[in-house]
Amino acid sequence: MNRYLKYSLVVTVISIIGMAIYFFAIKSNEPVENQRQKEVYTCPMHPEIIRNKPGNCPICGMILVKKVSNNHAVESNSIENLLKPTDNFIVGNYQTTTAKDTTLISEINLPGIVAYDPNSSVNIAARISGRIEKMYVNYKYQKVSKGQKLFDLYSPELLTEQQNFIYLIVNDSENQSIIKASRQKLLLYGMSGNQINALASAKRTNPVISIYSPAFGIVQGTESMVKSTDDSMQNPNTTTEPLNVKEGDYIKKNEIVFKLINTDKVWAVFNVLQGYNSLIKMNQPISISSELNEKETITAKVNFIETQFNPTDKSNRIRVYLNNNTLKLPIGLRLQGIVETNPMKAIWLQKQALVSIGNKKVVFIKMDNGFKAAAIKTGIEVNGFVQIIDGISVEDTIAKNAQYLIDSESFIKTE
Repeated sequence: MNRYLKYSLVVTVISIIGMAIYFFAIKSNEPVENQRQKEVYTCPMHPEIIRNKPGNCPICGMILVKKVSNNHAVESNSIENLLKPTDNFIVGNYQTTTAKDTTLISEINLPGIVAYDPNSSVNIAARISGRIEKMYVNYKYQKVSKGQKLFDLYSPELLTEQQNFIYLIVNDSENQSIIKASRQKLLLYGMSGNQINALASAKRTNPVISIYSPAFGIVQGTESMVKSTDDSMQNPNTTTEPLNVKEGDYIKKNEIVFKLINTDKVWAVFNVLQGYNSLIKMNQPISISSELNEKETITAKVNFIETQFNPTDKSNRIRVYLNNNTLKLPIGLRLQGIVETNPMKAIWLQKQALVSIGNKKVVFIKMDNGFKAAAIKTGIEVNGFVQIIDGISVEDTIAKNAQYLIDSESFIKTE
Protein backbone atom coordinates (compact mmCIF):
# COMPACT_ATOMS: atom_id res chain seq x y z
CA MET A 1 0.00 0.00 0.00
CA ASN A 2 2.81 2.41 0.87
CA ARG A 3 4.54 1.49 -2.32
CA TYR A 4 1.36 2.34 -4.30
CA LEU A 5 1.04 5.77 -2.62
CA LYS A 6 4.65 6.59 -3.36
CA TYR A 7 4.13 5.64 -7.02
CA SER A 8 1.03 7.88 -7.33
CA LEU A 9 2.85 10.78 -5.71
CA VAL A 10 5.74 10.50 -8.18
CA VAL A 11 3.33 10.42 -11.15
CA THR A 12 1.52 13.53 -9.88
CA VAL A 13 4.77 15.47 -9.45
CA ILE A 14 5.93 14.52 -12.96
CA SER A 15 2.58 15.66 -14.43
CA ILE A 16 2.81 19.02 -12.68
CA ILE A 17 6.37 19.54 -13.91
CA GLY A 18 5.33 18.60 -17.47
CA MET A 19 2.44 21.08 -17.47
CA ALA A 20 4.73 23.79 -16.16
CA ILE A 21 7.26 23.12 -18.92
CA TYR A 22 4.42 23.17 -21.52
CA PHE A 23 3.03 26.52 -20.42
CA PHE A 24 6.53 27.98 -20.19
CA ALA A 25 7.25 26.89 -23.76
CA ILE A 26 4.02 28.52 -24.98
CA LYS A 27 4.81 31.70 -23.11
CA SER A 28 8.34 31.82 -24.50
CA ASN A 29 7.00 31.61 -28.09
CA GLU A 30 4.88 34.75 -27.70
CA PRO A 31 6.31 38.05 -29.00
CA VAL A 32 8.34 39.94 -26.47
CA GLU A 33 5.97 42.91 -26.53
CA ASN A 34 3.04 40.64 -25.54
CA GLN A 35 4.88 39.00 -22.64
CA ARG A 36 5.32 42.18 -20.75
CA GLN A 37 4.60 45.84 -21.08
CA LYS A 38 7.28 48.07 -19.69
CA GLU A 39 6.26 51.06 -17.66
CA VAL A 40 7.96 54.18 -18.99
CA TYR A 41 8.12 57.52 -17.21
CA THR A 42 8.79 60.91 -18.78
CA CYS A 43 8.80 64.62 -17.89
CA PRO A 44 5.79 66.68 -19.04
CA MET A 45 8.08 69.64 -19.81
CA HIS A 46 10.98 67.65 -21.25
CA PRO A 47 9.65 64.63 -23.18
CA GLU A 48 13.19 63.61 -24.15
CA ILE A 49 13.70 62.43 -20.54
CA ILE A 50 12.77 58.71 -20.43
CA ARG A 51 13.09 56.53 -17.30
CA ASN A 52 11.89 53.03 -16.46
CA LYS A 53 10.93 53.96 -12.90
CA PRO A 54 9.34 56.92 -11.05
CA GLY A 55 11.49 59.88 -10.09
CA ASN A 56 12.21 63.53 -10.74
CA CYS A 57 13.30 65.27 -13.94
CA PRO A 58 17.03 65.98 -13.88
CA ILE A 59 16.45 69.25 -15.77
CA CYS A 60 13.51 70.95 -14.04
CA GLY A 61 12.92 68.70 -11.05
CA MET A 62 9.28 67.91 -11.92
CA ILE A 63 7.84 64.53 -10.96
CA LEU A 64 8.00 62.08 -13.85
CA VAL A 65 4.67 60.77 -15.08
CA LYS A 66 3.81 57.42 -16.61
CA LYS A 67 3.86 57.45 -20.39
CA VAL A 68 1.06 55.59 -22.15
CA SER A 69 2.36 53.27 -24.87
CA ASN A 70 0.21 51.61 -27.48
CA ASN A 71 1.40 48.24 -28.64
CA HIS A 72 -1.36 47.91 -31.24
CA ALA A 73 -0.24 47.11 -34.74
CA VAL A 74 -0.38 49.97 -37.22
CA GLU A 75 -3.50 49.84 -39.33
CA SER A 76 -2.91 49.29 -43.02
CA ASN A 77 -4.76 51.29 -45.68
CA SER A 78 -4.69 48.42 -48.15
CA ILE A 79 -7.91 47.19 -49.70
CA GLU A 80 -7.57 43.87 -47.80
CA ASN A 81 -7.48 45.68 -44.46
CA LEU A 82 -10.01 48.48 -45.04
CA LEU A 83 -12.69 46.38 -46.68
CA LYS A 84 -13.10 42.94 -45.19
CA PRO A 85 -15.10 41.01 -42.65
CA THR A 86 -13.27 38.98 -40.03
CA ASP A 87 -12.70 36.16 -42.51
CA ASN A 88 -12.07 38.48 -45.55
CA PHE A 89 -14.91 36.76 -47.37
CA ILE A 90 -18.59 37.46 -48.06
CA VAL A 91 -20.74 34.38 -48.15
CA GLY A 92 -23.85 34.70 -50.28
CA ASN A 93 -25.53 34.09 -53.59
CA TYR A 94 -25.73 37.27 -55.69
CA GLN A 95 -26.26 38.06 -59.35
CA THR A 96 -23.03 37.99 -61.35
CA THR A 97 -21.62 39.36 -64.58
CA THR A 98 -18.35 39.27 -66.50
CA ALA A 99 -16.10 41.78 -68.22
CA LYS A 100 -16.27 41.81 -72.02
CA ASP A 101 -13.45 42.21 -74.50
CA THR A 102 -15.27 44.16 -77.20
CA THR A 103 -15.41 47.37 -79.23
CA LEU A 104 -17.65 50.26 -78.21
CA ILE A 105 -18.73 53.42 -79.99
CA SER A 106 -20.15 56.26 -77.95
CA GLU A 107 -20.86 59.97 -77.76
CA ILE A 108 -18.86 62.28 -75.51
CA ASN A 109 -20.68 65.27 -74.00
CA LEU A 110 -18.43 68.31 -73.72
CA PRO A 111 -19.34 71.50 -71.80
CA GLY A 112 -18.32 74.67 -73.57
CA ILE A 113 -18.67 78.42 -73.85
CA VAL A 114 -18.66 81.11 -76.55
CA ALA A 115 -15.47 83.20 -76.46
CA TYR A 116 -13.93 86.01 -78.51
CA ASP A 117 -11.69 85.14 -81.43
CA PRO A 118 -8.52 87.20 -80.82
CA ASN A 119 -7.43 86.66 -84.44
CA SER A 120 -10.27 88.93 -85.57
CA SER A 121 -9.36 91.78 -83.22
CA VAL A 122 -8.24 95.21 -84.46
CA ASN A 123 -5.79 97.39 -82.52
CA ILE A 124 -6.32 101.15 -82.78
CA ALA A 125 -3.14 103.01 -81.91
CA ALA A 126 -2.12 106.66 -82.03
CA ARG A 127 0.11 107.51 -85.00
CA ILE A 128 1.52 110.51 -83.18
CA SER A 129 2.07 111.50 -79.58
CA GLY A 130 -0.40 113.87 -77.96
CA ARG A 131 -3.11 114.53 -75.39
CA ILE A 132 -6.66 113.18 -75.59
CA GLU A 133 -8.96 116.17 -75.82
CA LYS A 134 -12.31 114.40 -76.02
CA MET A 135 -13.51 110.79 -75.76
CA TYR A 136 -16.55 109.59 -77.70
CA VAL A 137 -16.33 105.98 -76.47
CA ASN A 138 -16.00 105.60 -72.72
CA TYR A 139 -16.84 102.02 -71.72
CA LYS A 140 -15.60 98.54 -72.41
CA TYR A 141 -17.80 96.19 -74.46
CA GLN A 142 -19.44 99.18 -76.16
CA LYS A 143 -20.44 98.56 -79.77
CA VAL A 144 -18.60 100.61 -82.36
CA SER A 145 -19.49 101.03 -86.03
CA LYS A 146 -17.03 101.40 -88.87
CA GLY A 147 -16.17 105.09 -89.39
CA GLN A 148 -17.42 106.11 -85.92
CA LYS A 149 -15.41 108.85 -84.20
CA LEU A 150 -13.50 107.44 -81.20
CA PHE A 151 -11.53 110.38 -79.74
CA ASP A 152 -9.90 113.73 -80.53
CA LEU A 153 -6.13 114.08 -80.09
CA TYR A 154 -4.17 117.30 -79.64
CA SER A 155 -0.61 116.93 -80.93
CA PRO A 156 2.16 119.58 -80.93
CA GLU A 157 4.00 117.37 -83.43
CA LEU A 158 1.04 117.52 -85.80
CA LEU A 159 0.88 121.30 -85.36
CA THR A 160 4.51 121.60 -86.48
CA GLU A 161 3.95 119.48 -89.59
CA GLN A 162 0.84 121.46 -90.55
CA GLN A 163 2.81 124.71 -90.27
CA ASN A 164 5.55 123.26 -92.50
CA PHE A 165 2.94 122.18 -95.09
CA ILE A 166 1.29 125.64 -95.15
CA TYR A 167 4.68 127.35 -95.46
CA LEU A 168 5.63 125.18 -98.44
CA ILE A 169 2.41 125.75 -100.41
CA VAL A 170 2.59 129.51 -99.75
CA ASN A 171 6.30 130.21 -100.21
CA ASP A 172 7.53 127.31 -102.37
CA SER A 173 4.54 126.23 -104.39
CA GLU A 174 6.68 125.21 -107.37
CA ASN A 175 8.59 122.59 -105.34
CA GLN A 176 5.96 119.88 -105.75
CA SER A 177 8.20 117.00 -104.64
CA ILE A 178 8.74 118.53 -101.19
CA ILE A 179 5.06 119.50 -100.91
CA LYS A 180 4.08 115.93 -101.84
CA ALA A 181 6.44 114.53 -99.17
CA SER A 182 4.97 116.87 -96.55
CA ARG A 183 1.46 115.89 -97.61
CA GLN A 184 2.37 112.22 -97.30
CA LYS A 185 3.69 112.81 -93.81
CA LEU A 186 0.37 114.35 -92.74
CA LEU A 187 -1.42 111.28 -94.13
CA LEU A 188 0.85 109.05 -92.05
CA TYR A 189 0.00 111.10 -88.98
CA GLY A 190 -3.66 110.22 -89.45
CA MET A 191 -5.13 113.13 -91.39
CA SER A 192 -7.46 112.26 -94.24
CA GLY A 193 -7.14 113.61 -97.79
CA ASN A 194 -10.17 115.87 -97.29
CA GLN A 195 -8.68 117.27 -94.09
CA ILE A 196 -5.39 118.06 -95.87
CA ASN A 197 -7.24 119.78 -98.75
CA ALA A 198 -9.20 121.86 -96.23
CA LEU A 199 -5.91 122.78 -94.51
CA ALA A 200 -4.40 123.91 -97.84
CA SER A 201 -7.47 126.04 -98.66
CA ALA A 202 -7.88 127.68 -95.26
CA LYS A 203 -4.14 127.90 -94.55
CA ARG A 204 -4.99 127.66 -90.86
CA THR A 205 -3.57 124.99 -88.60
CA ASN A 206 -5.66 122.67 -86.47
CA PRO A 207 -3.52 120.58 -84.09
CA VAL A 208 -6.53 118.49 -83.01
CA ILE A 209 -7.08 115.36 -85.07
CA SER A 210 -10.04 113.02 -84.82
CA ILE A 211 -9.45 109.25 -84.77
CA TYR A 212 -12.12 107.09 -86.44
CA SER A 213 -12.82 103.36 -86.12
CA PRO A 214 -11.56 101.35 -89.12
CA ALA A 215 -13.96 98.46 -88.46
CA PHE A 216 -17.05 97.29 -86.63
CA GLY A 217 -16.53 95.64 -83.25
CA ILE A 218 -16.77 95.62 -79.48
CA VAL A 219 -14.43 97.82 -77.46
CA GLN A 220 -12.17 95.51 -75.51
CA GLY A 221 -9.66 97.98 -74.07
CA THR A 222 -5.94 97.30 -73.85
CA GLU A 223 -6.04 94.18 -71.62
CA SER A 224 -5.27 90.69 -72.85
CA MET A 225 -7.99 88.65 -74.50
CA VAL A 226 -8.05 85.84 -71.96
CA LYS A 227 -8.19 88.03 -68.89
CA SER A 228 -10.91 90.24 -70.29
CA THR A 229 -13.02 87.30 -71.42
CA ASP A 230 -12.80 85.67 -67.99
CA ASP A 231 -13.58 88.92 -66.22
CA SER A 232 -16.62 89.55 -68.41
CA MET A 233 -18.11 86.20 -67.43
CA GLN A 234 -17.38 86.57 -63.72
CA ASN A 235 -18.49 90.18 -63.32
CA PRO A 236 -22.03 90.97 -64.52
CA ASN A 237 -21.39 94.73 -64.42
CA THR A 238 -18.53 94.78 -66.93
CA THR A 239 -20.78 96.32 -69.61
CA THR A 240 -20.38 99.66 -67.83
CA GLU A 241 -16.73 99.26 -66.84
CA PRO A 242 -14.81 102.42 -67.81
CA LEU A 243 -11.76 102.32 -70.06
CA ASN A 244 -8.26 102.79 -68.76
CA VAL A 245 -7.74 105.88 -70.90
CA LYS A 246 -9.68 109.08 -70.35
CA GLU A 247 -9.77 112.71 -71.45
CA GLY A 248 -6.59 114.57 -70.56
CA ASP A 249 -4.34 111.49 -70.74
CA TYR A 250 -1.13 111.81 -72.73
CA ILE A 251 -0.48 108.93 -75.09
CA LYS A 252 2.68 108.05 -76.97
CA LYS A 253 3.14 107.28 -80.62
CA ASN A 254 2.07 103.71 -81.53
CA GLU A 255 0.43 103.21 -78.12
CA ILE A 256 -2.71 101.04 -78.38
CA VAL A 257 -5.75 102.97 -77.19
CA PHE A 258 -8.52 100.57 -78.21
CA LYS A 259 -8.79 96.89 -79.05
CA LEU A 260 -11.86 96.11 -81.13
CA ILE A 261 -13.20 92.57 -81.14
CA ASN A 262 -15.23 91.40 -84.13
CA THR A 263 -18.15 89.32 -82.83
CA ASP A 264 -18.93 88.01 -86.32
CA LYS A 265 -16.18 85.42 -85.72
CA VAL A 266 -16.11 83.61 -82.38
CA TRP A 267 -14.68 80.51 -80.73
CA ALA A 268 -16.63 77.68 -79.18
CA VAL A 269 -14.30 76.44 -76.44
CA PHE A 270 -14.96 72.99 -74.89
CA ASN A 271 -13.36 71.22 -71.93
CA VAL A 272 -12.24 67.62 -72.42
CA LEU A 273 -11.70 65.58 -69.25
CA GLN A 274 -8.51 63.63 -68.69
CA GLY A 275 -8.63 60.25 -70.42
CA TYR A 276 -11.01 61.38 -73.16
CA ASN A 277 -8.59 63.68 -74.99
CA SER A 278 -7.11 60.75 -76.91
CA LEU A 279 -10.55 60.16 -78.45
CA ILE A 280 -10.76 63.69 -79.93
CA LYS A 281 -9.10 64.25 -83.30
CA MET A 282 -8.62 67.25 -85.58
CA ASN A 283 -11.48 67.88 -88.04
CA GLN A 284 -13.69 65.49 -86.09
CA PRO A 285 -17.41 66.37 -86.45
CA ILE A 286 -19.06 67.95 -83.43
CA SER A 287 -22.71 68.78 -82.83
CA ILE A 288 -23.24 71.97 -80.81
CA SER A 289 -26.32 73.21 -78.95
CA SER A 290 -26.74 76.24 -76.68
CA GLU A 291 -28.69 76.94 -73.52
CA LEU A 292 -30.82 79.40 -75.49
CA ASN A 293 -32.21 76.67 -77.74
CA GLU A 294 -31.23 73.11 -76.89
CA LYS A 295 -33.18 71.66 -79.83
CA GLU A 296 -31.34 73.70 -82.47
CA THR A 297 -27.94 72.21 -83.27
CA ILE A 298 -24.89 73.53 -85.11
CA THR A 299 -22.75 71.07 -87.06
CA ALA A 300 -19.06 71.97 -87.11
CA LYS A 301 -15.57 70.43 -86.88
CA VAL A 302 -12.85 70.49 -84.26
CA ASN A 303 -10.36 73.12 -85.47
CA PHE A 304 -7.76 73.12 -82.69
CA ILE A 305 -6.74 70.88 -79.77
CA GLU A 306 -4.85 72.64 -77.01
CA THR A 307 -1.90 70.75 -75.55
CA GLN A 308 -1.87 72.70 -72.29
CA PHE A 309 -3.36 70.72 -69.39
CA ASN A 310 -5.42 72.45 -66.70
CA PRO A 311 -4.56 70.82 -63.33
CA THR A 312 -7.51 72.47 -61.58
CA ASP A 313 -10.28 70.56 -63.35
CA LYS A 314 -7.99 67.94 -64.97
CA SER A 315 -8.91 68.84 -68.51
CA ASN A 316 -7.63 70.41 -71.68
CA ARG A 317 -9.56 72.40 -74.26
CA ILE A 318 -10.56 72.16 -77.88
CA ARG A 319 -11.68 75.04 -80.10
CA VAL A 320 -14.26 75.26 -82.85
CA TYR A 321 -14.33 78.33 -85.10
CA LEU A 322 -17.85 79.63 -85.73
CA ASN A 323 -19.16 82.21 -88.17
CA ASN A 324 -21.32 84.30 -85.87
CA ASN A 325 -22.55 86.68 -88.54
CA THR A 326 -25.88 84.85 -88.74
CA LEU A 327 -25.79 82.85 -85.50
CA LYS A 328 -25.50 85.94 -83.26
CA LEU A 329 -24.35 83.91 -80.26
CA PRO A 330 -23.57 86.20 -77.30
CA ILE A 331 -20.13 86.00 -75.72
CA GLY A 332 -20.19 83.88 -72.57
CA LEU A 333 -23.12 81.71 -73.74
CA ARG A 334 -22.83 78.16 -72.42
CA LEU A 335 -22.72 75.40 -75.01
CA GLN A 336 -23.01 71.62 -75.11
CA GLY A 337 -20.93 69.71 -77.63
CA ILE A 338 -21.44 66.09 -78.65
CA VAL A 339 -18.60 64.20 -80.33
CA GLU A 340 -19.06 60.67 -81.68
CA THR A 341 -15.92 58.72 -80.82
CA ASN A 342 -14.08 56.29 -83.03
CA PRO A 343 -14.53 52.56 -82.25
CA MET A 344 -12.46 51.63 -79.17
CA LYS A 345 -11.49 48.02 -78.41
CA ALA A 346 -10.86 47.22 -74.74
CA ILE A 347 -12.07 45.19 -71.77
CA TRP A 348 -15.33 46.73 -70.52
CA LEU A 349 -17.31 46.15 -67.33
CA GLN A 350 -20.74 47.45 -66.39
CA LYS A 351 -20.43 50.52 -64.18
CA GLN A 352 -22.67 49.15 -61.42
CA ALA A 353 -20.33 46.17 -60.96
CA LEU A 354 -17.67 48.39 -59.39
CA VAL A 355 -17.69 50.91 -56.57
CA SER A 356 -15.37 53.81 -55.81
CA ILE A 357 -13.89 54.17 -52.31
CA GLY A 358 -11.83 57.33 -52.42
CA ASN A 359 -8.85 56.78 -54.69
CA LYS A 360 -9.62 53.10 -55.36
CA LYS A 361 -12.10 51.18 -57.49
CA VAL A 362 -13.35 47.85 -56.09
CA VAL A 363 -15.11 44.82 -57.55
CA PHE A 364 -16.21 41.55 -55.92
CA ILE A 365 -14.87 38.39 -57.53
CA LYS A 366 -16.83 35.15 -57.22
CA MET A 367 -14.91 32.48 -55.25
CA ASP A 368 -16.51 29.16 -54.23
CA ASN A 369 -19.61 30.04 -52.20
CA GLY A 370 -18.92 33.77 -51.77
CA PHE A 371 -17.20 36.91 -53.05
CA LYS A 372 -13.86 38.56 -52.32
CA ALA A 373 -13.06 42.26 -52.80
CA ALA A 374 -10.36 43.20 -55.31
CA ALA A 375 -8.96 46.57 -56.36
CA ILE A 376 -8.92 47.36 -60.08
CA LYS A 377 -7.50 50.08 -62.33
CA THR A 378 -9.98 51.73 -64.67
CA GLY A 379 -9.95 54.03 -67.69
CA ILE A 380 -12.73 55.98 -69.35
CA GLU A 381 -16.49 55.49 -69.09
CA VAL A 382 -18.59 54.85 -72.19
CA ASN A 383 -22.35 54.24 -72.33
CA GLY A 384 -22.57 52.80 -68.81
CA PHE A 385 -19.44 50.67 -69.24
CA VAL A 386 -16.03 51.32 -67.65
CA GLN A 387 -12.74 50.45 -69.29
CA ILE A 388 -10.73 47.90 -67.26
CA ILE A 389 -6.97 48.38 -67.39
CA ASP A 390 -5.82 46.01 -64.67
CA GLY A 391 -7.15 43.87 -61.83
CA ILE A 392 -9.56 41.44 -63.50
CA SER A 393 -9.92 39.54 -66.76
CA VAL A 394 -12.82 38.33 -68.90
CA GLU A 395 -12.58 34.94 -67.16
CA ASP A 396 -13.47 36.35 -63.71
CA THR A 397 -17.05 36.22 -62.47
CA ILE A 398 -18.00 39.53 -60.84
CA ALA A 399 -20.86 40.53 -58.56
CA LYS A 400 -23.29 42.48 -60.72
CA ASN A 401 -24.09 45.14 -58.08
CA ALA A 402 -20.99 46.12 -56.09
CA GLN A 403 -22.78 48.80 -54.11
CA TYR A 404 -25.17 46.21 -52.69
CA LEU A 405 -22.30 44.15 -51.29
CA ILE A 406 -20.28 47.06 -49.95
CA ASP A 407 -23.32 48.40 -48.11
CA SER A 408 -23.37 45.25 -46.01
CA GLU A 409 -22.75 46.19 -42.39
CA SER A 410 -20.63 43.11 -41.79
CA PHE A 411 -18.34 44.03 -44.69
CA ILE A 412 -17.31 47.62 -43.90
CA LYS A 413 -14.50 47.92 -41.40
CA THR A 414 -15.21 50.92 -39.19
CA GLU A 415 -12.49 50.64 -36.54
